[in-house]
Amino acid sequence: SRGQDYRIRPEKNFIGRSEEMHIIITGDNTISRRNHAIISYNPVERNFFLIPGDGVGIVYHNNEAVYSPVELTAYDVIQMGKSKFIFIPLCGIHFEWENENSKE
Repeated sequence: SRGQDYRIRPEKNFIGRSEEMHIIITGDNTISRRNHAIISYNPVERNFFLIPGDGVGIVYHNNEAVYSPVELTAYDVIQMGKSKFIFIPLCGIHFEWENENSKE
């Protein structure tokens, strides 16, 4: 799955290998099937947080274990199992897709 992107929707996005997850990671059996981690996007405050899940594995943010919510910023590295991901937000404090289409 190298080079694959994952879409993050508003509010909580559960991450794991199971098809029931919002973000499905395949090819790495060291990632928990369900709820390895959560990425939350708050559309009111326009920020992203990485939250540890209730799966067996630990999630890392910039090489530090995550035990409580951590705010994500552009180019942060998230590691789950043997996989590493680069966080690249396409919305935030200065831009949000939903507001782009509404003209007042």
